[in-house]
Amino acid sequence: MNSSADLLKELRIDRRPGAPRKKRRWPIFLGVGVAIIVALVMLMGMRPVEVETAKARSAAEGGPASVLDASGYVTARRIATVSSKITGKVKEVFIEEGQRVAEGEILARLDPVDAEAQRELSQSQLASAQSQLAEAQAQLKLAERNLARQRELAAQKLVAASALDSAIAERDSRAARLLSLQRSVRVSRDQLEIARLGQENTVIRAPFAGVIVTKSAQPGEMISPISGGGGSIRTGIGTLVDMDSLEVQVDVNEAYIGRVQPKMPVEAVLNAYPEWKIPGEVIAIIPTADRSKATVKVRIALRSKDPRIVPDMGVRVSFLESIKAGAPKPTGVWVPTRAVVTQDGNSAVFVVQGDKVERIAVTAGEVRDVDQMIATGLKGGETVVLSPPANLKDGSRITVKQG
Repeated sequence: MNSSADLLKELRIDRRPGAPRKKRRWPIFLGVGVAIIVALVMLMGMRPVEVETAKARSAAEGGPASVLDASGYVTARRIATVSSKITGKVKEVFIEEGQRVAEGEILARLDPVDAEAQRELSQSQLASAQSQLAEAQAQLKLAERNLARQRELAAQKLVAASALDSAIAERDSRAARLLSLQRSVRVSRDQLEIARLGQENTVIRAPFAGVIVTKSAQPGEMISPISGGGGSIRTGIGTLVDMDSLEVQVDVNEAYIGRVQPKMPVEAVLNAYPEWKIPGEVIAIIPTADRSKATVKVRIALRSKDPRIVPDMGVRVSFLESIKAGAPKPTGVWVPTRAVVTQDGNSAVFVVQGDKVERIAVTAGEVRDVDQMIATGLKGGETVVLSPPANLKDGSRITVKQG
């Protein structure tokens, strides 16, 4: 009991004026924690914001503006799978991928044994027909002399009329045979010419100048202009592309096809070379639509012939506004639509000033595909921030994303 009473006494709070009190330290720790949090927030605010940037383009100095952008591919209007005219075994192949060939250059040879045998047979048949023709010519001359003698004898009443008739019939028969053999000789000559063509067809030549993009056959394989169906017979030696016939085909949304006109200037950018802008113009708008994609195909000619342009490359095309001679220069500045920030009906852009940004109020105008016109607020040439982050403020420090 005494111990319990002692414990209770220890738990009592001594409220006497001179009694000692314990110091409370938790307010100190709380203040230190708040100070650390404030310091961290300030440090986070001082960290630069990583952003993407682009150049603002003056409508007057930047050339024609893009009225529409579309994606497509480089295609070749002149492309051929080179094959032989006859079925045969490949003897030699003289091409490799990437090789340039001239028109008429030999690409491959087939085994000529059968063609040569057919040509020799045709030559023998022609020689035989010519021998028979010479014999018939001699017999006809003999029949004509005999007829002349019979006519003289008949005039003198020295032979019967039947003898004259027989001589005439013999002459006519020899003449008919001669005509038949003359035709046979012409047929033999034609057969020989066909045999020569057959032999020539064992040589496969380039139908036009271009670049070999595919090598399909090897020596020893069978090749035929008609597919065998089983896959064991090749249908071509290789694929030849005329690089001078390259053009671009793009699919334009049918809702915007009214902006595209024939002969309209364009600017093409290959996906492989994003900094290279290739001038061109619209060749034609193909008068049919793809109902599944709701697009219309447009053909575009490139004004640059460069070995870097190859078939099936991806390309993005900007259709440029045509500016008539004597027309007033356009005013305003074009910026990507991603650079414009709109809040409460007011538009603004962030302009890079050294390692900081400045928020500038602007008057936004029309939108053309991925660009927007800025009527007032910018002069052109400024570097603007694309898709400004939510934490980007006026005067914020920034770093520009690389690549």
